[in-house]
Amino acid sequence: MAVSSPSSPILRPLELRDLAEATELCLRSKAYWGYDAEFMARCEAELSLTPDDAGKGSAMVADRGALVGVVQVERDTGRSCSLEKLFVDPDSMGTGLGRHLFAWAVSRARALGAREMVVEADPGAVPFYLRMGCKEAGSVPSGSIPGRSLPRLVYSLG
Repeated sequence: MAVSSPSSPILRPLELRDLAEATELCLRSKAYWGYDAEFMARCEAELSLTPDDAGKGSAMVADRGALVGVVQVERDTGRSCSLEKLFVDPDSMGTGLGRHLFAWAVSRARALGAREMVVEADPGAVPFYLRMGCKEAGSVPSGSIPGRSLPRLVYSLG
């Protein structure tokens, strides 16, 4: 089911045909924070979308004729969900698209019966998540860069 409003792109489920474009968008968005090519190469596997991500309803894309956003929520054990991806094309940053994608993630997490949504964020994105209502909750090891840690945030769904 596609979702849109007059000021936003169409938000629709990730499809197999979107995988390459969505992965490139994730990488472009991550690179926005000034990371060099070596760092980005080390993050590529973690930022890539796979055929397993398509068609199961956990990942959506924002489409304006080209993809401008990606969001993915996965159910964890217990009563929490993880915000696996939330990436906005750099040209669309500051337009409200990130807020729109975050609202979908909250809705999805609630539909899955979660009481909280965990976000392991890029340090540059922390101010955005704090504006969305997330609370800081320590740090976690990076899945891509040994020895690096990432801010952990939690959004209460109660």
